[in-house]
Amino acid sequence: MTIGKLRKNAWMTFVYILLLAGAAASLAPLYWLVRSSFMSLSQIFILPPKWIPSPFRWSNYTKAFSVVPFGRYYLNTALIVVGVVSGTVITSSLSAYAFARLCWRGRNVLFACLIASMMLPFAVTMIPLFVGWSRLGFANTYVPLILPAWFGGGAYNIFLLRQFYMTIPRELDESAFVDGAGYATIYRRILLPLTRPALIVVGMFSFMGCWNDFLGPLIYLSSSSLYTVSLGLRMFQGMYNAEWHLMMAASAVALMPVIVVFFIGQRYIIEGITLTGIKG
Repeated sequence: MTIGKLRKNAWMTFVYILLLAGAAASLAPLYWLVRSSFMSLSQIFILPPKWIPSPFRWSNYTKAFSVVPFGRYYLNTALIVVGVVSGTVITSSLSAYAFARLCWRGRNVLFACLIASMMLPFAVTMIPLFVGWSRLGFANTYVPLILPAWFGGGAYNIFLLRQFYMTIPRELDESAFVDGAGYATIYRRILLPLTRPALIVVGMFSFMGCWNDFLGPLIYLSSSSLYTVSLGLRMFQGMYNAEWHLMMAASAVALMPVIVVFFIGQRYIIEGITLTGIKG
């Protein structure tokens, strides 16, 4: 083996060790969460730390669900997620199609304003939005949490899909026009099947953002029967501040859907984001 190959192998070994160390550091909090959810309160804080529960206390999960109605909070969150994800995917893809494939006056100016709106933090628009929804009579409802997703789906999602549409050759549109297809047919029959990776990425980002959203439900929801999972966890922490083993069990259950969705669609994240930057 030559010196060059030895250096290359040594460098690759060093890189893999760094990656494994980084992965271990990233997964350590998750393991600590799951491990603590199966322990008693006294076992969590013993020194030196106990890495494997003994015995496994499965009763932590049943007790966590009995003291706080997490089943109801799951249903509430699922209702919001379905409305937000479907609205985001549908309307953002339509908006991106208009920006990428249709020619109309003021398109570039409006797109620049759309991109500029991404620089506005939510804290700036939080109070005006709450006042507006309250005067419309939608406070303490799911309407302010779901309806905005059906009006564009968010500037970032429009930008992501627009960039993806720009990578698709326009010759496909022209061929479809020759065959008598209209804009709706081209969008439905040609572009949507080709943009499935990007649509999945948008749906996943929307799902994770909506499932983990805490500030939005905290602002608009005041009835405990309408609470989401994130608000339920906060209420659980307030009621049982010292019961960390139950808190860990509840957090693990709340985190599980996000992990499952991520592992199902993780390959589409890299594929979808990578392809959006091929052509400007």
